[in-house]
Amino acid sequence: MNIVCIAWGSLLWKPGPLKLASGWHPGGPRLPLEFVRDSDDSAEVALVLCEGARPQATYWAYLATQDLDEARAMVGAREKITPARPDWIGSIPGKEGAEEDPRIAAWLRAKRIDAAVWTALPAKSNDTPSRVPSAREVIAILDAMPPEQRAEAERYVRCTPAHIDTAYRRAIEAALGWRAARDAHVTRTR
Repeated sequence: MNIVCIAWGSLLWKPGPLKLASGWHPGGPRLPLEFVRDSDDSAEVALVLCEGARPQATYWAYLATQDLDEARAMVGAREKITPARPDWIGSIPGKEGAEEDPRIAAWLRAKRIDAAVWTALPAKSNDTPSRVPSAREVIAILDAMPPEQRAEAERYVRCTPAHIDTAYRRAIEAALGWRAARDAHVTRTR
């Protein structure tokens, strides 16, 4: 079974415990993404799936495993997702009764790839899972961060590929001046 990971945010430049068998390739499925997750233990407002947001281009890479459970465990370890939240790790084939994303399923069929995993963390604001903050709230969160955290949050926004052009990103750029770094890169292996 060939398995890929689909990514759009920090996995691209910090894959961590993911064992990649290829570099990141452009041309992943177009998915609705937005900067709407006030992260639990990191200094960022993360880019996550957000229904209703404009679909954005994603990346994909082959994983160095043929076991779907191992692939899901890699994503879980990288994202610090507890075993109590298997729904925060997306996969096709689905696990534990999770719905399969039809956009990703269609992309997999077109690419003739057997399986995929991805981060499926929900939006979060004010410690409320699934609460989508407004762009104004996101800017206030970022602007109020202590200097070290703010620098990390800025790096996250700047390192996110420039073609991921969301409404909140444009608002962050206008308010804080955090434009995508021209040299923002995607980790490429082999």
